[in-house]
Amino acid sequence: MQTLELVKEGTRASVWLNRSEVRNAFNETLISELTDTFAQLSEDPSVKVIVLSGRGTTFCAGADLNWMKKMAGYSYEENHADALKLANLLRTVYECKKPVLARVHGPCFAGGMGLVAACDIVFASTEAEFCLSEVKLGLIPATISPYVIKAMGEQAARRYFLTAERFTAAQAHHIGLVHVLCEPTSLDASINTIVATLKENAPSALHLSKQLIRDVSGQLVSDSLLKDTAKRIATVRASPEAKEGIQSFLEKRKPTWFLN
Repeated sequence: MQTLELVKEGTRASVWLNRSEVRNAFNETLISELTDTFAQLSEDPSVKVIVLSGRGTTFCAGADLNWMKKMAGYSYEENHADALKLANLLRTVYECKKPVLARVHGPCFAGGMGLVAACDIVFASTEAEFCLSEVKLGLIPATISPYVIKAMGEQAARRYFLTAERFTAAQAHHIGLVHVLCEPTSLDASINTIVATLKENAPSALHLSKQLIRDVSGQLVSDSLLKDTAKRIATVRASPEAKEGIQSFLEKRKPTWFLN
């Protein structure tokens, strides 16, 4: 791959944005390679957890300047097709069957924030910095908005979408965009602890729990929702994975997926 580095260690896959010379900025190749990589890892039975990181001093600085120059000359149709590629990438990360952890250090701007917001658990070092800078350029954070608004909430989005001000990792943690705030020296240790915890859990149950969150979030508590959730748990209870989980608990032993 030209823009990424993929490292597999046991059941952990580490995806590194590897364009440090341009602060890991997005271009067509990075978007394509990230989309393909996450689609493949989502279906890879040997992978249980994915960690997304950036090489160099920056997690992701947003859009590559050369790519932006090209976009300025695009027709509406070309811009629409180009934007759909980024939208498809973010959806691929968001709907990945495996837990996706973001490791944020240094600047995380614009599209980089969309990428982080599409992940399941976000770790940030205290020196990380965030910015939704689009309006400064006469743009809007459109394709990333479904994920960023979910992650930080509408009220925070009202401020940071409109001001384009930079904000700290501590502020990002306060508004819910960041789950775990760490000193730079403890960032990897904190991630490793959660990775180990996730590996103990049942793979299919993790995937179905992610799907459950997406489907139930924002819904009213209604008869149809109650029936849907009851159907889901009834189906899962009958699965070989759940039977193994319950049996292993009763027998006071580790389940088979924990041993793999």
